[in-house]
Amino acid sequence: MPHTSGPSDEAGPEGPVLYGYTAGVAERFTAQPVPGGDRPGRVIRVDRNLVLVAEGGGTAHLPYPRGGELPATGDWVWLGPNAAGEPAIVGILPRHSELSRKRAFEASSEAQVLGANMDVVGIVVPVDRPLTHNRLERTLVAAWDSGATPLVIITKADIADLADDVVATVVRQAAGVDVVTTSAENGDSLDEVLGHLPPGGTLVLLGPSGAGKSTLINALAGVPAQETGAVRAGDGKGRHTTTSRALVPLPGGAVLMDTPGVRGFGVFDAEGGMEEMFGDLEELFEHCRFSDCAHGREPGCAVQAALADGALEDRRWASYLKLQRELAALARRHDAAARRAYQREWHQKIAVAGKSQRSAERDNHENAHGGGGGKGGHGRKNSGAKGARRPR
Repeated sequence: MPHTSGPSDEAGPEGPVLYGYTAGVAERFTAQPVPGGDRPGRVIRVDRNLVLVAEGGGTAHLPYPRGGELPATGDWVWLGPNAAGEPAIVGILPRHSELSRKRAFEASSEAQVLGANMDVVGIVVPVDRPLTHNRLERTLVAAWDSGATPLVIITKADIADLADDVVATVVRQAAGVDVVTTSAENGDSLDEVLGHLPPGGTLVLLGPSGAGKSTLINALAGVPAQETGAVRAGDGKGRHTTTSRALVPLPGGAVLMDTPGVRGFGVFDAEGGMEEMFGDLEELFEHCRFSDCAHGREPGCAVQAALADGALEDRRWASYLKLQRELAALARRHDAAARRAYQREWHQKIAVAGKSQRSAERDNHENAHGGGGGKGGHGRKNSGAKGARRPR
């Protein structure tokens, strides 16, 4: 009998090796089979109507799966035939990491999934524009909370005279996160960036438009995988040369996930990320005299003491408070949305129950007066009297 390769084998042609399919991924497929799934695949890109998926034999545009969770770029998926015998996504493996942010419109409490199953979140910081501390901190919070490892990548070091000052500031701001300084034009430190990835690992890049992500991707890939655009001299802003999240294979088996320039990064639910990013403040809170200290004017407040002697920067404390307020407001909106959904469901159930009750009472009334037309009825006869039913 000829051998039929499957997900239980070592990484091979049955899986999309170019897109990070390794022996470890194969074991995940083996451990989590789904009905109808006969081969593994990975989502390269999610378009408006179709999903571009890589499999062992190449790539295919497939329809969105019917029902259940929606796929995201980077997802590992089971492929198999649908009811019509056509190729389809029949299952999505649980994600070992997920990068999410609050949706762009402030009134929403929903999460927008930017990518799945990445190992390293590369936060791109160009040195040719002012550093926005709050943006860096909130992006680091989301990176920690994703389950992946954050890495700060400083770009354009070859065109800025203040690179050393920017690097020193970022290192201090990044709170223990590794920082790599690169020059894509000169090919500097590209191997160092890739050295942070495990074999077959996935790196996602985050940064504003014009930060040099596309140039960095082209340098890492060794081919012009992304279009690049100029940055306006007036405000340092660039146009979006990347319009969708997509996977790009890199030499050596690693995978890179590019994302459109992210203007804002509203955190969604990042308590774990807050602990990683502001762990020093959490430790500081334990030294307050009162366990319920509000860190305002209470006597013995360790936070106010640290602010007074300069051990804690005013800007860092203000950034922490701003992120906490944002998370609290988001939680309130989420709870309010949940309450509204529950109330709608409750009112619907009441309406359905009331309708059923009225229907039952009407049937009982008609049966009691012979209006049901059943055997043994003793009500009015169909004699044409007012209110009686006429035969057809």
